[in-house]
Amino acid sequence: MGAALLLYIATAIWLAVMFFAAGSPASIGMGIALTVIAPIGAWTLVRELMFGFSADRLGKTLDAEGGMPEAPAELTPSGRLRRDDIEPLIAEHTAAAEAAADDWRARYRLGVVQDAAGRRKDARASIREAIRLEKTTG
Repeated sequence: MGAALLLYIATAIWLAVMFFAAGSPASIGMGIALTVIAPIGAWTLVRELMFGFSADRLGKTLDAEGGMPEAPAELTPSGRLRRDDIEPLIAEHTAAAEAAADDWRARYRLGVVQDAAGRRKDARASIREAIRLEKTTG
């Protein structure tokens, strides 16, 4: 994803230069639009990379401490959580995260469980909160 975005940014900059060189009002407008889009793409890439590195660092720390959540004994043939296990696991880890509001470990565990349950948006939000908590509380 990162390589594709970098290629896109380079192409956008190259096209912007070509549009500016054409000199017509429409091409200059397109050049300006592409000049705005490229930094937004770069910012997005940097933000996602920072999230990935921070999440990985916290995951390794938690795993080294032996604090990663245990997988249920029974999984689906594809290795996913069974439907019957999802809600109780999420409820358990949500309660633990709410009970320890300043503990990044509890919030990270909730994110791991949400990710395993296929709730990617919720998982990213929980892990983002864990990163924020770890930075503020250490």
